[in-house]
Parts: sequence; C-alpha cells; structure tokens
Amino acid sequence: MVTAIVLIQAAAERIPEAAQEIADIDGVTEVYSCAGDVDLIALVRVSKHEDLAALVPGRISKVEGVLNTDTHIAFRSYSKRDDEAAFAIGLDDAQ
Repeated sequence: MVTAIVLIQAAAERIPEAAQEIADIDGVTEVYSCAGDVDLIALVRVSKHEDLAALVPGRISKVEGVLNTDTHIAFRSYSKRDDEAAFAIGLDDAQ
C-alpha cells in the first residue's frame, strides 16, 4: 500500500466544491480544508506507485479550481493507535 499526502492550492471560490470532488475520487481517503500555505490536504492510499502517478496528475490536478499540487509519499506511519493495536494482538484469544 502506498500512502501519500497531497497538498493542494485551490481557487478560493472553488474550495468546498473542489474538496468534495477530490474526496469522491477512488484512492482518496480524506480531504481537509486548512489554513496556511495550502488550501486542501488529501490523504491518498493506492496499491502501487503507478496508481499514484495516474491519480494525482490525471484526476486531482484536473478538478476544476485546483491550481497546484505537491505530493509527499509516506515511508512509515507512527501513531499511538498503531502501538496500542500491536500490543493488543492476541488479547481477544487469551480471554
């Protein structure tokens, strides 16, 4: 599984519509509107790099109102939830 974070600059008047259109694209798991240097952040999960190469320029960048994208591929995930899940493996069977 390839996970990527796509930073998106969008035309101000199209942010809500662009966000929803991007969220409806297969492979996009979440879209956040935010303050700062970018307008939207999309989390993308696809099975292989080739899918990502097609998704960002071929689908996300073509959504009306999207001005620019900057894609960051994730190497590893760190979270409290992951740690808790790892330590809980097998606990259901032991009870």
